[in-house]
Amino acid sequence: MFALRSGQHGRGGALRPASLGVFLSAEHFVLPRWLRRPARVVARLCSGEYTPPRFAATIASAVLLSSSVLYGAWIGGEIPVAVQTVTSRLGFAVESVRVSGNAETSEIDILERLELDGWTSLVGFDADLARQRIAGLPWVKQASVRKIYPDTIEVRIEERKPFAIWQHGRQLAIVDRAGDVIVPFSGGRHSVLPLVIGYGAAEDAPGFVDKIRRYPELASRVKGFIRVAERRWDLRLENGITIKLPEGNTDGAIAEVLRMDRENGLLSRDIASVDLRLEDRLVIGLTPEALVRRTAALAEQAKAAKKKPGKNI
Repeated sequence: MFALRSGQHGRGGALRPASLGVFLSAEHFVLPRWLRRPARVVARLCSGEYTPPRFAATIASAVLLSSSVLYGAWIGGEIPVAVQTVTSRLGFAVESVRVSGNAETSEIDILERLELDGWTSLVGFDADLARQRIAGLPWVKQASVRKIYPDTIEVRIEERKPFAIWQHGRQLAIVDRAGDVIVPFSGGRHSVLPLVIGYGAAEDAPGFVDKIRRYPELASRVKGFIRVAERRWDLRLENGITIKLPEGNTDGAIAEVLRMDRENGLLSRDIASVDLRLEDRLVIGLTPEALVRRTAALAEQAKAAKKKPGKNI
């Protein structure tokens, strides 16, 4: 697109295109509006109409030099150090740290993540960066760090809730309900947590453990929850008996084994396992000692049957 400008003295000049807002013709050159004021100031300086103030060159040189020094100090990281030093001596040094919400996380670990050196100033302290470091601690789910002037830092954390001890191979770890590992298991008060065993057990355990807890007479005797082939569960009881549950209808299988225990004391006998995987039968596995006794008892019965005289015909 071309802009047209006519001559102001009754004579039109040759037309030229407008480039970047500058109109060109054979006789005239027109600056854009935003350049006109600076151009007038430069013209006055060149013509001698405007006299700069005394020491203007010295002031300009000082400003340029100071700006260069400040920029170099900022790039080199000296300004934050200077701010810390000055403000800490003016009464803004961190004197106290308040920590709340921590049960599993040590206060010493939290203080280490704050990276205080005794002269840290609250003015230059980066609370968000400290929050990120604290949030990286194993037990910490969420963290907040707040500066309370003139000399206090407040730290509030929300910790992850332990759900179970997960055994995979020879390793033991404490996991939350989502199945995420919190820390390696090292004993102590977490020993009362449910023990879930096998690959996939940590992720699938919450729903199954909650189901077993609906049967208090069984839940109180369970020592471990074993995930088999990531499809079904076995229950290991405190007395060593293993209850092998089916892949489906676990509620019906649990109700049946509890019925037999109430009527016949099934889970208190000298047996190794109760297999409920088949819908039409229940299979009892004997311990090696019980199997020896059972075999001996059958042998005695066979001998007694042979010694019994036959009936006369």
